[in-house]
Amino acid sequence: MPWMMLGIAAVGAIAAYDNWKTIRPMLGKAPATIVRETAEAKPQAPKEASRQVAVAAPAAKPRPTNDPVPPAAIPSAPVPTAKIVPASISPASSSSSESAKAAFGYCGQGEHINCVGDAGTFWYKGEKIVIADMVSPDVDRARCEDERKIAFAAKSRLLALLNAGPFNMNAAGKSDERGAPRVVSRDGRSFGTRLIDEGLARKPGAAGGSWCA
Repeated sequence: MPWMMLGIAAVGAIAAYDNWKTIRPMLGKAPATIVRETAEAKPQAPKEASRQVAVAAPAAKPRPTNDPVPPAAIPSAPVPTAKIVPASISPASSSSSESAKAAFGYCGQGEHINCVGDAGTFWYKGEKIVIADMVSPDVDRARCEDERKIAFAAKSRLLALLNAGPFNMNAAGKSDERGAPRVVSRDGRSFGTRLIDEGLARKPGAAGGSWCA
């Protein structure tokens, strides 16, 4: 058997040697074909990978072309400007009403601040006030003893009224060298009316006899 195998191999070698020119091109062609097929197969991997990536990536959502268009801004209606109506002037403000309170005494030789000069004249915070709704005799100008007594009683009564608490003063004319005319009152009743009712004063311009008996 071994000799038979050796004989077959020798015969095959002799046949291959005799036909070497025919066999050689076949042997050279086969490796080239294999190499070319291998080279062509390599680029397939990237193409397949890129295709997989393209499939895996989500497609971009197209922007809708029928989006609602926001309505144009509607101009607001003009707001009417409120008219400023001046406040009506109350009677109290038109008469220059003033609330006052102080401790009064009789006026002396010094500066007059809060003091009573006579039955119809006093000073408040340095301003001379003349009671406008009454007339009464003056102590320093009395023509008789009875007139002097009435004048002093009226002066004392006015001092008591002024020191009894807060009072109101309403302008009754323009101020001049004689003083500022005022109607002085408390609780709606004027001091002038009180003195008239008590017989210590008279209404301005009223006819009457002499204060002297």
